[in-house]
Amino acid sequence: MSPEKNGLFANLKYDLPASLIVFLVAVPLCLGIALASGAPLFSGIIAGIVGGIIAGSLSGSQLGVSGPAAGLAVIVLTAIHDLGAFDIFLLAVVIGGIFQLVLGFAKAGIIGYYFPSSVIKGMLSGIGIIIILKQIPHAFGYDKDYEGSLAFAQPDGHNTLSELFYMFEATSTGAILITLISLAILILWEQPFMKKIRLFQIIQGPLLVVGLGIVLNLIFQNTPGLALTTEQVVKIPVPDSLSGFLGQFTFPDFSQIGNSAVWITGITIAVVASLETLLCLEATDKLDPFKRVTPANLELKAQGVANIVSGLIGGLPITQVIVRSSTNIQSGGRTKASAIFHGIIMLVSAMAIPFVLNLIPLASLAAILFLVGYKLAKPTLFKKMYGFGQTHFVPFMVTIIGIVFTDLLMGIGLGLVVAVFYVLYNNYKKPFLFKKEEDIKDGVIRLALAEDVTFINKASIQRTLSQIPDGSRVIIDASKSINIDLDVIEIIDEFEVNAKHRDIDLKIIERERKGVSNQVKEMEHALVSHLKKVA
Repeated sequence: MSPEKNGLFANLKYDLPASLIVFLVAVPLCLGIALASGAPLFSGIIAGIVGGIIAGSLSGSQLGVSGPAAGLAVIVLTAIHDLGAFDIFLLAVVIGGIFQLVLGFAKAGIIGYYFPSSVIKGMLSGIGIIIILKQIPHAFGYDKDYEGSLAFAQPDGHNTLSELFYMFEATSTGAILITLISLAILILWEQPFMKKIRLFQIIQGPLLVVGLGIVLNLIFQNTPGLALTTEQVVKIPVPDSLSGFLGQFTFPDFSQIGNSAVWITGITIAVVASLETLLCLEATDKLDPFKRVTPANLELKAQGVANIVSGLIGGLPITQVIVRSSTNIQSGGRTKASAIFHGIIMLVSAMAIPFVLNLIPLASLAAILFLVGYKLAKPTLFKKMYGFGQTHFVPFMVTIIGIVFTDLLMGIGLGLVVAVFYVLYNNYKKPFLFKKEEDIKDGVIRLALAEDVTFINKASIQRTLSQIPDGSRVIIDASKSINIDLDVIEIIDEFEVNAKHRDIDLKIIERERKGVSNQVKEMEHALVSHLKKVA
């Protein structure tokens, strides 16, 4: 039985520790993305809270975690500048949420099912590599690139690879010590013998790492050469009172509802956020140890409501995010309670203990994310994909390289193009079923057309028919074909005419154009009828 069947709180011993770890990772990511977006820092926290509580509650995804996404940072930055004010931009976020709701009701979630497995696995591995590369500077105490950055080109003028050289100009001994100690603890916690000890099953390694990081940060404050700077720790805004906390919320400027630029921005946000969400959804389902399938249309509706709420109270646009989702899975989360609790913890912490959060070293979080990145891009996965052959391995690698050297959507787009090329090429090679011993005998050449023959097969069929020697006896058997395109029928008709001039004895079986009704719809209706009869 799936864990969620037992109720929201039945898996609390798994979900609560996971939610704490996701919360610790999410806070700096929310702040970093807000900074990169040119928005108020607290807008990232609002998006994280709404993504956890609202999207988490409404979503059908048991392990997906939503919040502000790095992939939208450039869009947000440009939109705020072009629209002229943050409150006008918030109206665009609300409109984007409404469009996502429309997409959900229009059942546009089916788009997510058209991404090949090799591309999704490439996406996961590419993000794993990006996480590792992006966290190395933070581990050394060089924090010029914002937390949550996934793009190759960075706002600081460097790129993912050049940053690894520039970081040596400003390394921090304190940060490096914290990273090394944290990594040692995390690696120790992953050992099989540690997992058998009851105490260490209760105390999560990442939680210990963060707690120790805070202690070391406090100790290092009085130690010259080891003290961490404000750039090397979490920096959440600290309000001086409840009214100060509430004052960080912003409301949209509804007077701009007639501004066409606001509507264009809203639609752009809806399309990009929906695409990122659907991709993350597919990836999260593949990582799910229980292999549950999330209803994509429900997810679009949940994201739509979350974006409406986020825009209404001053938050950034929200998507489901793979870094937080994979952290949730690898931390032992089992149900959506983990995502919801992480949002609640973020809300309470931002209100009550922001000064404690500001003691967390980014180096501690870098160590945690190193482990997340490694688990996403394990060498064994590369070996496994290579074993599947080039049809799967090449799109897998192209996706990874594209993500590392461009950005998430571009990398996936490149991988998808290559995957589609292989699909077309494989279809080109299989217009008919042919076995030499069976289909050329007694002076007769027999071509049994495949079940589905489309315009993609035109060239290969044309080529095969043109190579048949004059004076041959030929049978073209289409009896097992379910679908034959008009393009192919025309080629066969033309060959029939040509065969008379080449002294070819031609027999055609069931040449007529065929088609098939929507089998999915018929199956759905049959299941409904069957269930009614059973009831």
